[in-house]
Amino acid sequence: MPKSKRAKVVHLSKTEKKGKELSERLFSNVQEAATNFAYIFVFSVDNMRNNYLKEVRSEFSDSRLFFGKTKVMAKALGQTAADEHLPNLSQLSSYLTGNVGLFFTNREPKDIIEYFQAWTQTDFARAGIQAIQTFTVPAGVVYSRGGELPTEDDVPLPHSLEVTLRKWGMPTRLVKGKVMLDGDYTVCKEGETLNSHQTALLKQFGVAMAEFKIDLKAYYTAATETVTEVDAMEE
Repeated sequence: MPKSKRAKVVHLSKTEKKGKELSERLFSNVQEAATNFAYIFVFSVDNMRNNYLKEVRSEFSDSRLFFGKTKVMAKALGQTAADEHLPNLSQLSSYLTGNVGLFFTNREPKDIIEYFQAWTQTDFARAGIQAIQTFTVPAGVVYSRGGELPTEDDVPLPHSLEVTLRKWGMPTRLVKGKVMLDGDYTVCKEGETLNSHQTALLKQFGVAMAEFKIDLKAYYTAATETVTEVDAMEE
C-alpha cells in the first residue's frame, strides 16, 4: 500500500535553517552593495509585480536592487549610530517600513528620480485593491470589451463564457446563442475594494486598474555621508 502524502514529516529545523541562510545572504549582500555604490535609495512599491521588477533590474543592470525582509535590510545598514555600516547610514533605515526595498547605484540621483517619476506600468487588478474607476457593462448583447469600444469595433462574447460570467456574479442569459444582459450591470464603483469576482470580470473585459509604480522615499550619498528625503528635495 503506497505511503500517504498526508503523513509526510516536515522537519522544521531544515526550514528554519534555509530561512536563516537567506537572511544571512541578504544581510551580507546589502552590506557589500553599501560599500561599493555611491548612492542608496529606499523605494516603495504599489501593486507589486515581479515581472516589472525584472524590467527595472534589466534597465539598471549596472546597479543592484533588493526587495526582501525589511528588518534584515535595516539591520545590515545599521539602526543606530553605534551599529551603522557607514556613517549616518542608520538615518536611512528609518524609511525601511512597509512594502519597501533598497536600490544601490552610481548614477546621479537626479537621473534616477526623473526616471521613476515618469515610469509606470498598468496591469490587471488583484483582489483587495481599490477600483480607480466605475465600470459598467451596458444592457443588451455583451461585447468583449464590455462597452469600452463602439460595437462596430468590438465582437460579442462567445456563448461558452455565459456560465462563467454568471459564476462571477453577472446576471447574464443566453438568447439565440448570444450572451445578454437585461439591464446595465456595474462591475465596480470607483473607490470600492475589489473582490476576486470583480477582478476576474475586469480582466475578462480587458480593463486594467492596477498601476505598478516605484516611489523613491530617500537616498544616502556616500561622498557626503548624508540622507536626503526625495519629496523634500523636489519641493
